[in-house]
Amino acid sequence: MAHEHKLEIFRGLLKFKSNVTKIWGVLIVLSIVTAIEVWLGIVKPESLTENTFIRMKLLNWIFIILTIFKAYYITWDFMHMRDEVKGLRRAVVWTGVFLILYLVFILLTEGDYIFNVYDTGFQSWDF
Repeated sequence: MAHEHKLEIFRGLLKFKSNVTKIWGVLIVLSIVTAIEVWLGIVKPESLTENTFIRMKLLNWIFIILTIFKAYYITWDFMHMRDEVKGLRRAVVWTGVFLILYLVFILLTEGDYIFNVYDTGFQSWDF
């Protein structure tokens, strides 16, 4: 009993005729996102490096969001999570997304603290 995989991506926006064409389509989508990340890393537009949101440059936020998108999409399509039951999909995908977001939060908080220590000397948190 063969299980048919869905041959569309982005909720049916792009449909493919075979698994091979779908793999190429997914590869192209991930390559475009990676090319955008590389381009932004080389060019570093001033509007994104001078403006901040929650004490971090907008360019860094874009990198984090695009990286999380790629990790989610790889799990969703290459690990065939879209074909699994809803409970397993949520357990695997959302757990990973929340753990990545938590790790990013911890790294940014600690990194900001270390930066302030090197920038202004000893600094303590007043609880």
